[in-house]
Amino acid sequence: MSKRDYYEILGVSKDSSADDIKRSYRKLAMKYHPDRNPDDKEAEAKFKEAAEAYEVLSDDGKRQRYDQFGHAGVDGMGHAGGGFNSMDDIFSSFGDIFGGGGGGSIFESFFGGGGGGGRSGPAAGSSLKIGIELTFREAVFGCTKTIDLRRHEICDTCHGSGAKPGTKPTTCQTCGGSGQVRQGRGFFVVQTVCPTCQGRGTVIADPCSACNGEGLVSKKVQIKVPIPAGIEDGSRLRVSGEGEPSREGGPRGDLYVYVSVKEDDIFERHNDDVVCRVPVGFATASLGGEVEVPTLDGKANLKIPAGTQPGEILRMRGQGVPNSYGRRGDQLVVVNVHVPKKPGGRHGELLRELAEVESGSVEEAHQGFFDKLKSLFD
Repeated sequence: MSKRDYYEILGVSKDSSADDIKRSYRKLAMKYHPDRNPDDKEAEAKFKEAAEAYEVLSDDGKRQRYDQFGHAGVDGMGHAGGGFNSMDDIFSSFGDIFGGGGGGSIFESFFGGGGGGGRSGPAAGSSLKIGIELTFREAVFGCTKTIDLRRHEICDTCHGSGAKPGTKPTTCQTCGGSGQVRQGRGFFVVQTVCPTCQGRGTVIADPCSACNGEGLVSKKVQIKVPIPAGIEDGSRLRVSGEGEPSREGGPRGDLYVYVSVKEDDIFERHNDDVVCRVPVGFATASLGGEVEVPTLDGKANLKIPAGTQPGEILRMRGQGVPNSYGRRGDQLVVVNVHVPKKPGGRHGELLRELAEVESGSVEEAHQGFFDKLKSLFD
């Protein structure tokens, strides 16, 4: 199925401000939140749809790509194009919209009670964040990075129960095993984590010695992260299921990878184009010729037209950064005409001869310039 326009989903125009977009998303999120619409799959779908639209339109870079290329321009960038895997995924990304710290509790305390009992099923594990640095070419062409990460894993001794082998956790008497307690405060019902079992729903009388009753142990792991070609500095990637395990038997959380790209000694990136500056001799710029220039794929010959001026930009098509359509941008070559500081020998003699030849034409050009300048003050 084709996706709906993100501006249409949020009910805003293309020239709406960031604050307008934020207010519209907050209104929709409140309207379709699962705690207000228990067991309503249509409301859940609209809640996720609004979150996906907001993720793109609230980010200046993604919004620009979306305005230019549509959905194809943001496919593969974080959640955009692929949606969110769970409600916790949305809460962790946009919980601050409602004044909370990124979890579901702020929604539960705002809407809690109300006939549905909140989200069903065991909670997912916590998400993790890590930063990586890429070289310029790794970002341009894509790669696979191996990340060393320390995270929690299920304890091999107690298999995650937290209880000493041969024993089992018992149901918490305070919350009846739900892990949550509710308190009525006037019109609202506030749902909080059970203070006795800390949300686990069970208590452990005889804890496992290997994990001290936690059910989890810290381990160092290696994770391979595929980096898409053309990724930009400051992008965020989500690696599904590589976060913390769930204490309640739910799915693992996700790993969020924040990307920074090193500057290159030769190239600068401008959207899908790359820019480099190449020195060209005075004679070559005047008479034309070919020079060898660096490209992202190696060395190439570039034709210099006769009469090329200092600072002129020459375009090499298809030598830039791959984009979401499978095409590449261009390479822009800025011509730096090389002027020797102390020409000597035969080089100096030729330049002096040239100076004599061109003195007339230069003097004529100067006179024309000063005539125009004089006319400004007459």
